[in-house]
Amino acid sequence: MDSIQGIAAEVVACQLCALSRSRIHAVPGVGPDKASILFLGEAPGAREDEQGKPFVGPSGQLLEKMLLRIGLKRSEVFITNVVKCRPPANRDPLEEELLACRPYLDRQVALLQPTLVVTLGRHALHGIWPKAPTISRIHGQVVKGKRFTLLPVFHPAAALRSPATMKLLEGDFDAIAAYLAKA
Repeated sequence: MDSIQGIAAEVVACQLCALSRSRIHAVPGVGPDKASILFLGEAPGAREDEQGKPFVGPSGQLLEKMLLRIGLKRSEVFITNVVKCRPPANRDPLEEELLACRPYLDRQVALLQPTLVVTLGRHALHGIWPKAPTISRIHGQVVKGKRFTLLPVFHPAAALRSPATMKLLEGDFDAIAAYLAKA
């Protein structure tokens, strides 16, 4: 029988793509087994690769701040990425890397059965919904799906680079709070 811990062990041992040869640690994800909210990023960065945990660098610190802003704790949500190993020099994930990791993500979603999936940035959005509109068109909007509700937001890294995007990210998190208040 599948478990979140079992999938994590498989991710750590995975050698399905070339990223397994350049990583320090695979980053399967963290959070409670019964999390109703899943935050989905693109891929681990350098700090995440060093520690084996998602969103521990500056983007993770901002994510944690945004969670607290809407009354959530990091320990209450599940956080993972569409790609479980760091691409060299933080480049965008390649199609074969996305495809190699997709079964792990699908199994995590099936086990967690989240009511809300929040995608962080365009790569996460298109990693779970390949035909999605652009992040600029859909961010902060609730999209009802068959298995879960999707709410795309800008990536915290983009907000760290741009005060205008920071304002948009704050609005996106306000949309999360509004959705949760109604749910």
